[in-house]
Amino acid sequence: MEYRYLGNSGLKVSELCFGVMTFNGGNKSEIGSVDQAMANELSHCALENGITFFDSADVYSNGISETLLGKALGERRKETIVATKVRFPMSDKPNDTGLSRHHIIESCNTSLRRLGTDYIDLYQIHSYDQGTPLEETLRALDDLVRSGKIRYIGCSNLTAWQTMKTLALSEKLNLEQFITAQLYYSIGVRDIEHELVPLCLDQHLGILCWSPLSGGFFTGKFRRNTVDPSGSRRSDRKASSFRYWALDEERGYDIVDALEMIGNKQEKTIAQTALRWLLQRQAVTSVIFGARTTEQLLQNIGAAGWALPAEDMAFLNNISQPAVPYPLSHQMTSDSR
Repeated sequence: MEYRYLGNSGLKVSELCFGVMTFNGGNKSEIGSVDQAMANELSHCALENGITFFDSADVYSNGISETLLGKALGERRKETIVATKVRFPMSDKPNDTGLSRHHIIESCNTSLRRLGTDYIDLYQIHSYDQGTPLEETLRALDDLVRSGKIRYIGCSNLTAWQTMKTLALSEKLNLEQFITAQLYYSIGVRDIEHELVPLCLDQHLGILCWSPLSGGFFTGKFRRNTVDPSGSRRSDRKASSFRYWALDEERGYDIVDALEMIGNKQEKTIAQTALRWLLQRQAVTSVIFGARTTEQLLQNIGAAGWALPAEDMAFLNNISQPAVPYPLSHQMTSDSR
């Protein structure tokens, strides 16, 4: 396992991050049904295999994910870097949502209790909130850092202009700045490369990739002219979460074939090859993956400890190359000075 600096900080995290959205107390759902016993087993397995970075959110199963993670880590909490998020509704109460000072502070205190810890390593805003002034959000986060309740802050699912605006405002007001951007990024969905990746490289933000297998598509379970596998969350086209894994599936099938061919050369699975490709992309600090079983966890951990040769990276880059939108396409063809 490789350990990388978390954005522009002196903190190191494992290149693979265990995302615990599946920790839901054993309740049947489209994301899995991991109870406390399995959460303990998975977390300890992750730790024993070099993973020190764990990612959750208050909204995951309405707090259950954080509670199970806190109990699973137990006395080993000090060995880990724990990230969680705030933004989305936690009840039907009018102030139990958003990025107001009220909601951020209340949510942070509640997350601390659920996690059974006195500090959160990385506290992330889960999305943008157009209803709250950015200054209010950033000052609340800065206060939490100064109080010692959180140590670093990050953002998730923001556009490039939104991210840059927050960084500029933080610098202007001398407030704590985001050091990470958690973004949807997979070999078949490379939209962030147009503006967000260049921004993160320029501003030294570490990218944390969520859904790196596009909801299981790049595991090899989904192939052209075959029936979708039963039990996979991506197979349920009516599930509320399906919309989060936008993907051109026809093009995706070609990418899966390429991943299989390249993976066979290294004796690696399609999923391991897809994860490895991400780990070798610019600005990526850590790749977040989930697991419902120990077997899935160990398979994904197999993406660490090796490297794709330059020629294989080039081949995968070419077959998955996204179309470049205007005005970037115009800039690429314009004469440079």
